[in-house]
Amino acid sequence: MERVILHSDCNCFYASVECLYHPEIRNKPVAVGGEPEHRHGIILTKNQIAKKYGVKTGEALWQARQKCPDLVIIPPNYSLYQRFSQMARKIYLDYTDQVEPFGIDESWLDVTNSAKLCGGAEKIAYEINRRIREELGITVSVGVSWNKIFAKFGSDYKKPDAVTIINQNNFRDIVWPQPVEDLLYVGPATKKKLNGIGIHTIGELAEIKQEYLHAKYGKWGDVLYDFANGLDISPVAKYDSVLAVKSIGNSTTTIRDLQTDEDVKMILFVLAESVGRRMREQGFKGRELSVSVRNNELFTVAKQCKFEKFTNISSEIAEKAFWLFQKFYSWYRPIRSIGISVSDFAHDNIPTQTDLFSDEHQRIRLEQLDGTVDVLKRRFGNYCVQRASLLKEPSLTGFNPKDENTIHPVGYF
Repeated sequence: MERVILHSDCNCFYASVECLYHPEIRNKPVAVGGEPEHRHGIILTKNQIAKKYGVKTGEALWQARQKCPDLVIIPPNYSLYQRFSQMARKIYLDYTDQVEPFGIDESWLDVTNSAKLCGGAEKIAYEINRRIREELGITVSVGVSWNKIFAKFGSDYKKPDAVTIINQNNFRDIVWPQPVEDLLYVGPATKKKLNGIGIHTIGELAEIKQEYLHAKYGKWGDVLYDFANGLDISPVAKYDSVLAVKSIGNSTTTIRDLQTDEDVKMILFVLAESVGRRMREQGFKGRELSVSVRNNELFTVAKQCKFEKFTNISSEIAEKAFWLFQKFYSWYRPIRSIGISVSDFAHDNIPTQTDLFSDEHQRIRLEQLDGTVDVLKRRFGNYCVQRASLLKEPSLTGFNPKDENTIHPVGYF
């Protein structure tokens, strides 16, 4: 039996919810982002009116203002968005228990077994579209297909408030003529590589021999081939499945461009304390570190390295992150935002292999110190204890990445 997969995407989600609660701005260009006076953050989402001005998700606030001087920018209210996300998912669960979130505003649904009972997948899609509009006051676009990739493509194909059917008979006409970057996970770097070998559309990618793509890009080449040809067979997870935490990280857009190593070191310590604290709360230690940097031309680069030992010690995370940063960044441009994440987890009770060249007593003292600081911050707030080095420029380091943690989409794989 051929699968029937839906992908439901809430249109302009954050902005739609804000306009629902603030009717006085519904007919204005609206974007949800950071605080403009602090330059903290980027455009997270925008409404259809702002989109007509060329405002883009992910761009800096000042750039959006240049395009649309009358743009209304609202700070994000994540608890409100989470509530609407949960209400939408309750509607999805009326049709199937296989509801897999893809970020806060998107979900896949496998309705293979319920389609016959409910009059077909297309009827379910239109019913979900109607119920979200009538019960929540926002809109969704729904893609219907036999695999997750084309269902996701369908929800992006027509917006807002639309249903798109992509089946075995029409996918070559709908999907294949589109730019290759419209395929899930074909970002700027992959697009550049594919364009370099003459692949500009999804159809051109689909018609390349799989052996060639594998030889050129390895396993990622196989994934691209499957995605373009509708061969993806990954299942839609059940909603109550417990997904393993794969990484813990934080990033920030700073109040001013970072110009020196000292600037970066201060920010990395703030981020590392947040990441370390979150790991300790969840009982994890990690062995792999990633540092990402976005310069003031919005070009992003990220590098990874391994710790010598599993750790959740904030100072070890910060020092290793700074070491890695110095290894790969040559200050060709000032830095606008920076982030770190830790992965490759083990439980925090994992035995430690001692050696002649490390001071385990000192590491134990640092772990105990972190634990004490965690207790103080839980009782008296994030700023009750701070490193002296962070007081050099409080306007730069005075943010709380743990409590202001942004909700990002979960990974597909």
